[in-house]
Amino acid sequence: MKQRKKHRLSVYLDPEIMTALADYAARRDHSRSLIAEAAIASFLSPDAAERQEAATTKRLDQIDRRITRLERDVGISVETLAVFIRFWLTSNPPLPEPAQAAARAQAGKRYDAFVAALGRRLAQGPKLQQEVSEDIDRPQI
Repeated sequence: MKQRKKHRLSVYLDPEIMTALADYAARRDHSRSLIAEAAIASFLSPDAAERQEAATTKRLDQIDRRITRLERDVGISVETLAVFIRFWLTSNPPLPEPAQAAARAQAGKRYDAFVAALGRRLAQGPKLQQEVSEDIDRPQI
């Protein structure tokens, strides 16, 4: 069998990679040069490119699903806010001028209570989008 001429290549490796290469070569009872050559050939092969493309595609699919969920959650938030504003405007008539000062004084306290309740809700759950999805999945009676 005729042996092909090989070319010499000098590379610099991090100490951890060099140790891993030496350990792997010793376990397989092969030279470090043979292991490095096989690794480079594998890296340059079309299979490696296909694996890399598949991994990238998988990651992009995950990102797409996350963006879809994010769009859904933002839609729920916007609709929730719109329904609340409409409800609030239709059920709360404007206050007469003398009562507005007292209402402004109460507004700060009510806002602080709202923020505290929101903080507890976010810390404990469940989140609104979870409740909405459960309601949608549940059969109507």
